[in-house]
Order: sequence, then structure tokens, then C-alpha cells
Amino acid sequence: MSTYAIGDIQGCHDSLLRLLDACDFNPACDRLWLVGDLVNRGPKSLETLRYVKALGEAAITVLGNHDLYLLMIAEGVEKRRGKDDTLDEILAAPDRDELLDWLRHQKLCHVEGNHCLVHAGLLPQWTTAKARLLAAEVEALLQGPGYREVLAHMWGSEPAFWDDNLKGWDRMRVIVNAMTRMRFCSPDGRMEFQAKGEIVDAPAGFLPWFEVPGRYSAGAVLVTGHWSALGLKIAPNLLALDSGCLWGGHLTALRLEDRAVFQVDCCDGRSAPVAQ
Repeated sequence: MSTYAIGDIQGCHDSLLRLLDACDFNPACDRLWLVGDLVNRGPKSLETLRYVKALGEAAITVLGNHDLYLLMIAEGVEKRRGKDDTLDEILAAPDRDELLDWLRHQKLCHVEGNHCLVHAGLLPQWTTAKARLLAAEVEALLQGPGYREVLAHMWGSEPAFWDDNLKGWDRMRVIVNAMTRMRFCSPDGRMEFQAKGEIVDAPAGFLPWFEVPGRYSAGAVLVTGHWSALGLKIAPNLLALDSGCLWGGHLTALRLEDRAVFQVDCCDGRSAPVAQ
């Protein structure tokens, strides 16, 4: 059995199928770890959702910011943010409710052995064990009867730091923001949400979350996506897998057992050619 961790798909369904062929993926004995952002901006978000859902226990996916955005739009608690959204097919699909219910029941982070799968990252004050407990708090809210109100209070950039005494929506928002939106934070864990570029573009006083000295999750291997400008980054304690398929880059899979890397050029019609 092999486990293949795959970067942000964002509706690039054809690229996903080509990548799985390149990996010789067999759902009867192999597993997929998907870093989130299954949908949006790519041309086949509906097909991607249907495919991953149909894999059942062969696929583990965590929620990304675009996945949460889809849920918010579907419930009417968030306005459309961009003309490049590609969510209408999902919202109009006959199996819409089934797909959205399945998506709402996915995890924010998944911890298995020494690996932690999360879309964006973890705050420096969190071990992976603590992050898993915090994620479970939000998952219970999203999967409960009051999920619409939860989605209505999820968006926003404040508070931007963790405090064990946080409660209510503030507590939920920090957990969600760290796990689905964070790129840069300060050494004491204050998040910054404006900068989206490369590491050299870090705002003054901030650094990539994974470079914070002494972060409590440094002893584990974090498997992440979200940061296309960072590109593929493989380090002893970090596997960052968003290699920009949506933007004409590659879709990347990494086999966790031996760190073998598999890539395909983006082949979906909306995407620009891979830069030479």
C-alpha cells in the first residue's frame, strides 16, 4: 500500500486523473492525502468533487479556504468575491446537497503517525496533537445542526493570534484562519493575511509560518498546500505541495513512504502554459 499526498487541485480534474495514472494509483490498496482546495477557479470543480467523494476511504481530504468558500456561497452567507469563481456547476448540480454535505464533513487537519495533513499550516504554539483537538472543535460545529450560523461567522481576519482563553466565534476563526489561510506570521504567532508572494516578500516582522524558531510542531512532518508562490518545497519536516497547477504549473503528488515525487503539467483548458 502506498500513500500519495497531492497538492491543490482547484477543479483541475483532468490533471488529477493524469497524475493518478502517473502514480499507478490503485484505490483498492493505495490512499490519497489531499491538501484541500479541491474546487474553484479550475474548469471542472464538479467533476473533481464527485470523483474524490466516490473514492470513499481511499481518499482523505482536509478543508481549504476555497472549499469553505463554496460552503458559504451555497448557504448564502458570503458574497461572491471574484469573477473567476467556477462554482456554478456545483451549485446547480442535481447531487449538490449530497456533495456539499460530504464536503462539510471533511476534516480541518488529519494526524497519522508523525505526519500532519493541513491546508495552510499550524501556529507556532500548537503541537500536532493540540492542532488535531482544535480542528475537532471546528469540525463538530460544521457537522452539527447549526452549521449555517457557523459558516456565517467563519470569515474575517481578527483576532489574528492564538490565546488559549479565546472562546466562541473568535476561537473558531483563529483555528480556521491558521489551518486554511496562513502563510506568514510573527515569531509570537500573529498572522498576516495580505502578503501572498514568495518568501522574500515577507512583510517586516513576519516570516513563513514554518520558519518560526521553536514552533511546537517542528518535530512532525507537515503536509500542506495553499501557497502556490512558494512552490514545491520538500524539507525534513515540511512537504509543501501546491506547485501552481491552476496557474499553468504542475500538479504534484508525493509518495509518503519514500518521498518519490510525481508531476504532470496542467492540462486543463483554463490554465496558462507552463513557463519554460
